[in-house]
Amino acid sequence: MRKRSCLSIFAALIFGILVSIGFFLHGFPSISQANDFTAAAKTNSELKYTLKWSLGQRTQRGWYLYSLLIQETIETEGDANSTHFARGVAEWQAHHDLTANGIVEQKTLLSFIEYWQSRRIRPIKLAHETDLLSAPIKDFFDSTRASDLLHVERETYKAYKKMVAAALADEESGLGIIGEGDLTSKNNFLKIISSYRSPEYQESLRKKLPGASRAQIAYKSPHFTGRALDIYVGGEPVTTKDFNRAIQVKSPAYKWLVRNAARFGFYNYFYEPWHWEYVPENLANR
Repeated sequence: MRKRSCLSIFAALIFGILVSIGFFLHGFPSISQANDFTAAAKTNSELKYTLKWSLGQRTQRGWYLYSLLIQETIETEGDANSTHFARGVAEWQAHHDLTANGIVEQKTLLSFIEYWQSRRIRPIKLAHETDLLSAPIKDFFDSTRASDLLHVERETYKAYKKMVAAALADEESGLGIIGEGDLTSKNNFLKIISSYRSPEYQESLRKKLPGASRAQIAYKSPHFTGRALDIYVGGEPVTTKDFNRAIQVKSPAYKWLVRNAARFGFYNYFYEPWHWEYVPENLANR
């Protein structure tokens, strides 16, 4: 009996050594090798419309409005229903101490949101008038916008113009071109809806728009810096209703911004497809 027990222990020891040698020679299986993520992809296809979570005091349903942002974050071209997407999510989860199952459940979604929020303007400082320039009215969505509402922080405006020029030169943006890289008068996509706002103007918005989004009525708005731009990407320009945001996130202009804006220092406030903030210091950390 003792002899048989010793032989079993010896056999297990040899097996363990051989397995270790195999891992040493060939490497431990990666997440992508260990799973095919078919089940995770199926679950994601359901949760992107049904997952219940909260933003502030508002209950949200699903994350389909943010699937493109997630794709860009995990660097995959696979859509939210694919195993490629689930595999990328699992890699993200593994790097953020989450269960690496490839499913975008509440904890994983909130980890994406935390990351997106970390790329925004911090701290918010009121722009000095010498930091601002008056942009030409042709760059704005509203051709009748008052002259005192055309101000943009200087470096932000330079980066914006470079970004627009790049979009115009790229067929995937779906934009028309005229003259020296200007947006056409018939095409409002990527035009500025709102830029610098003074605290006084922000206060007037709170009084005029009691039902506006949190960003519009914020007491410390990123727009105070002159480095936040609301950019037209389709639908109603700045309406946060889900049906409107669903239109916006499908537009070629928005898709192009998600894939390319970071190259020019612009980062999206995830809840508002039109809101982009110039944070060039993020470029050094890419």
